[in-house]
Amino acid sequence: MNGSIPSEFLPVLLILIGTVFSFLSAVGLIRLPDVYTRAHAASKSATLGVLFALVGTFLYFLWEEGYFSIRLFLGIFFVFLTAPVAAHVILRSAYRANVELAEQSVQDDLKEVLKKEAVR
Repeated sequence: MNGSIPSEFLPVLLILIGTVFSFLSAVGLIRLPDVYTRAHAASKSATLGVLFALVGTFLYFLWEEGYFSIRLFLGIFFVFLTAPVAAHVILRSAYRANVELAEQSVQDDLKEVLKKEAVR
């Protein structure tokens, strides 16, 4: 990678964007007040960061080396598929285990839905 080839700029840019999203995810894990907002930062931005980095790596190998990496392709697919679903399931179980919301939270839409289900 010598930097003078224009086809290298897009993969490098994607990997850099992925790094920035991953860094912002780490900052969100430290700064946010409760498990729900922390998991939101971890699931959304970390997933996006990993996806950008993997797509950048995939494109680099595809364009520069002429190598279609099925492992990278499957990694992109499974991260995109499983990370948001896993975060949703973990947060739903935390909510049902009565983990408190932060004091700054102003709205709890799920509380009314669960009350209606409990009445039935």
